[in-house]
Amino acid sequence: MNTSRNLVLIVDDNPTNIDLLVNTLKDSYRLGIAKNGDKALEYAAKHLPDLVLLDIMMPGMDGYEVCRRLKDDPATARIPVIFITAMTETVNKTKGFDLGAVDYITKPFHAAEVCARIRTHLSLEEMREQLASQNEILERQVAEKTAEIRDMLDASIHSMALMVEVRDPYTAGHQQRVSRLACAIARKLGLSEDTIEGIRIAGILHDVGKIRIPVSILSRAGELLPAEYEMLKIHSQISYDLLKDIPFPWPVAQVALQHHERLDGSGYPQGLTGDAILPEAKILTVADVAEANSSFRPYRPANGIGYALEKLAMKKGAQYDAAAVEACQELFDSGEFSFNDKC
Repeated sequence: MNTSRNLVLIVDDNPTNIDLLVNTLKDSYRLGIAKNGDKALEYAAKHLPDLVLLDIMMPGMDGYEVCRRLKDDPATARIPVIFITAMTETVNKTKGFDLGAVDYITKPFHAAEVCARIRTHLSLEEMREQLASQNEILERQVAEKTAEIRDMLDASIHSMALMVEVRDPYTAGHQQRVSRLACAIARKLGLSEDTIEGIRIAGILHDVGKIRIPVSILSRAGELLPAEYEMLKIHSQISYDLLKDIPFPWPVAQVALQHHERLDGSGYPQGLTGDAILPEAKILTVADVAEANSSFRPYRPANGIGYALEKLAMKKGAQYDAAAVEACQELFDSGEFSFNDKC
């Protein structure tokens, strides 16, 4: 049997109509025949014809019901259905199209019209399948290219962070630890994974502006002089300046700029208050304070996470976002998070 030709299922209870259609189509298509709705559904499920010619007025299950069931079944839903009917009222045609039929052929039909309409809809279906296949290829290529770009972005981000750590070895890993904790807090608060991804990147890069700060200040063993502290404070603005022109889909530069802002306006560089501070920056601030106050610094030994959490709790709701502080506390109390965990 030549299976390269399209398979057309003829569904009609009238032998005369069947004979006419068979004689018209037999030289061009493989044909299947069903004389009632049940047989039509059984045949379609088993052989998956390329097109169905479907009579409407049949005893038992009419053509409308057959069409509805074909379209409800995922295996047969995409098979084009052309109704063959003697009815010409608009309401009946509208009902057929609403059920998913692609066309009508009105009895008495002409062989040339039947062939032309079948050929047209088979061609349309073939083009649809080709387009779907091409879309799958394109989607796969886009996904592969996106993954490549994502890998390149991550590599660039980590390289930028590493440049800061090379100049400030005493706080090596600070940005990565802050990023991990900020993401855990955000996830605890129920933020979307897309927002969390933006927080992750902002966390890794939030101190990149320290590349402009003299090493003598970054590694100073004693308390900073007022002038030195003022110089250190410009690092968040520098971080913003370095990141602002990178077309991130998240407000990475703004979050880096605001990670030293405080709810009561006592932070820097802009002295923002309350809702003027981005939610992502509020979360990053809590993570930054938790990590900085728990770990070693050149001017003091490591205080531990207990001390850091106490400091956050003392100013919860005043300087630090209350929900973020509570989420941070819960993460450490429950053991869900530790700075010692692997990334």
